[in-house]
Amino acid sequence: MKSQVYLDYAATSPLLPEVKAAMIDAMDRGYGNASALHSTGHDAAQAIESARTAVARLINADPAEIIFTSGGSEANNAVAETFRDRVVAISAVEHPSVIESMRARARSCKVIPVDKVGRVNPENVPTDVDLVSIMLANNELGTIEPVADIVKRCKKYNTFVHTDATQAIGKIKVDVKALGVDYLTLSAHKIGGPIGIGALYVRQGAPYKPLILGGHQEKRRRAGTSNTLGIVGLGAAMQYAWDNWTCKTFSNQVRELRDRLRDGILQTVPYSSCNSPKEECLPNILNMSFRAAEGESIQLYLDAEGIMVSTGSACAAGDIKPSHVLMATAGDAEIAHSSIRFSLGLDTTEADIKRVLAILPDIIKRLQGISTIKVEEQYD
Repeated sequence: MKSQVYLDYAATSPLLPEVKAAMIDAMDRGYGNASALHSTGHDAAQAIESARTAVARLINADPAEIIFTSGGSEANNAVAETFRDRVVAISAVEHPSVIESMRARARSCKVIPVDKVGRVNPENVPTDVDLVSIMLANNELGTIEPVADIVKRCKKYNTFVHTDATQAIGKIKVDVKALGVDYLTLSAHKIGGPIGIGALYVRQGAPYKPLILGGHQEKRRRAGTSNTLGIVGLGAAMQYAWDNWTCKTFSNQVRELRDRLRDGILQTVPYSSCNSPKEECLPNILNMSFRAAEGESIQLYLDAEGIMVSTGSACAAGDIKPSHVLMATAGDAEIAHSSIRFSLGLDTTEADIKRVLAILPDIIKRLQGISTIKVEEQYD
């Protein structure tokens, strides 16, 4: 059996041992309903508040500004619900949960263009809107957006700003006060936490309309019995990122491996190109295109060799349409269809990178050889 090389951390990251231990401990404690008045309910409520503090500390917020959700998509939908029937603006490269939720609820949803690496020019952000939603870092390209500069522009016109920081948390420093945003989305499973839990930061004083109505949970901002186990896992992941300052690890160790992979591909695979920017980019994401080789075929061939990658956003898996992100940047369906996203994590090793570079060139050569698209010159 082939050893596995996992390079799809941007889709979901493996559960950290520390997170798993915290969740098992929570299971063993048998926490009751956090809304109950008895002692087990009180213990669950304390565990939830401890996790809330860990989340708030990592992003420099007040714990009272953190609302637990079922994940990033729910958090993004909650912001969209808050601005229902209002005028909003989003970038052309937002996550589908922002694009679809804003389009479904807003009176008008304007789309802000991006440059060839997916970056928004703050000067292109419209001033006649109620909300601007710009992700902090792109999930397909890794591009870091100038959110702080966008906020400065928006505040001149009393426009609220939301940023989806799901991919950025733990990889780069995220400080809500430095950014100046009114809303920020994050999710546990991108940083070694469990799937199905996330949080939304809502700046004190910013408008907020609950997406889920019912009970009094989350100070009536999100009804439903608290997911104590998931929240404990989220808190443990945030605590790990704080204690181990994972931003530094990503900036140094992971970035070096990512750059080695990029340079190795460009040197050994003819007609390959890099879609991710070299500057102002997450240290763990690399998006590459391979002319005359279809992305899903590359993914399947690599998977057969035990190497797991993605063709883009995991939320768009199974969609035969080209990536909306690459269409917004390159405007070329061939480039979009031939792209692969490699995303590295804390457990990625030099051996993993060497294995990919040993196997990938032959796969691309094989696919280009059977392609109906002609490359400029053939292999000998």
